[in-house]
Amino acid sequence: MSKCEQCIVREFSSLKVLNKDELVHLAKCKTSYTIKKGEHIFEEGDNVNGIYCIQSGVCKLSKLSSNGKDQIVKLVKPGELLGQREMISDEPTNLSAIAQEDMEVCFIPRSEVLSLFDHNNQFSRNLMKNICDDLKETSEHVVSMSQKNVKERLAEALVYLHETFGKNEDDSLRIQLSREELAGMIGTATESLIRLLSDFNRLGLIELVGKKIVVKDISKLKRMGN
Repeated sequence: MSKCEQCIVREFSSLKVLNKDELVHLAKCKTSYTIKKGEHIFEEGDNVNGIYCIQSGVCKLSKLSSNGKDQIVKLVKPGELLGQREMISDEPTNLSAIAQEDMEVCFIPRSEVLSLFDHNNQFSRNLMKNICDDLKETSEHVVSMSQKNVKERLAEALVYLHETFGKNEDDSLRIQLSREELAGMIGTATESLIRLLSDFNRLGLIELVGKKIVVKDISKLKRMGN
């Protein structure tokens, strides 16, 4: 059995509809990489020319603003794909993908994916659905940024980090973003974010342990975020 048939990415992505022969073929044409924490998978403006399958680790998709600040658009976890939209639209990516921790990824060339796209209707439908889901998530993020205040956005972000990525043995959030990264994620200044975290700490919603954040009252954070 090939590694592609056993891979976590197949379980959660559009690759799950591929048959054994197609998976064996992918296993022969893919390239596997180890990406170290802080390294780029690709950078804004690159021609991706294929899709990346995230086997392990987490990366951030971010956009560099005109004032030089890095804003996180999404955190990508194991089982997800990168580069789908750019591959279909055949245009350079408008985001950078940077490893938040050490990662294992596989790259499948565009020509191989498009061949599957042409010959496997279920795969092509699933791939387009994944792209639509990404666009829906982006639109919901835009609505949140425009309709919620900064305190609500921070609560929402902390709930997302807690429920999506879990916690360490010391109960701190497993994915530890810098104060600058978290501020960019919710669209506020770093100084404002630091003040809000102190407020949340004082209210007993979270506990600050150095640079780590421990969620103490997830129910109240959910109510605040909604």
